[in-house]
Amino acid sequence: MQNSTSTSTTPIILQRGIEPYQQTYDAMRSFTDARDANTPNEFWIVEHPPVFTLGLGADQSHVLAAHDIPVVQTDRGGEVTYHGPGQVVIYLMMDLRRSHAQARLFAREFVFKIEQAVIDTLAHYGLAGERKEGAPGIYVCTGPWNGAKIAALGLKVRGNGCTYHGVSLNVDMNLAPFSWINPCGYAGLATVDMKTLGVQAALADVQQRLAQNLQDLLSVTHETP
Repeated sequence: MQNSTSTSTTPIILQRGIEPYQQTYDAMRSFTDARDANTPNEFWIVEHPPVFTLGLGADQSHVLAAHDIPVVQTDRGGEVTYHGPGQVVIYLMMDLRRSHAQARLFAREFVFKIEQAVIDTLAHYGLAGERKEGAPGIYVCTGPWNGAKIAALGLKVRGNGCTYHGVSLNVDMNLAPFSWINPCGYAGLATVDMKTLGVQAALADVQQRLAQNLQDLLSVTHETP
């Protein structure tokens, strides 16, 4: 009987700083177009100036009043969301074939792990978050903000199993723009951030915490005979 050894491939974390959404979007697509079987998986940490983004199935009418904030059509799943200062955004440049031969079947597990990384991050700061069936993202599950959305999730999984777009977590934001849309297509959905829930945390600290949790959950282990 042969013994086997396991090796882990950990995604590289890149800090891109403050960057206009369109610039990041173009870079994600270019990176994915150019990658091959040996291209390392990467997590891109970024903070965007104010922008509304639309998923492939988004209804433009869910943008109630843009207030001069750019509205960008994207190729991710989901409806409309808002990105802005004080929000952690991490884009997941992954090749799911490295985790599962049938990458599209692994996509649901992939989403589950991303959501778990957000839940674990919130728990570190003493906040309780939960999933909601049929409503991607993470929601507050205790206190006066019970049911409010605190994190959004939107992905693109290409036919070859490569992913981009990712996850956003509200830390210390101007929340008003969320009231100018139907977040993720839900009229009247309350949206909250960590500061409103009583957590004073530096954005950089939350960025690193969430990135580390994503690394822990999404590193790929290979078995070698």
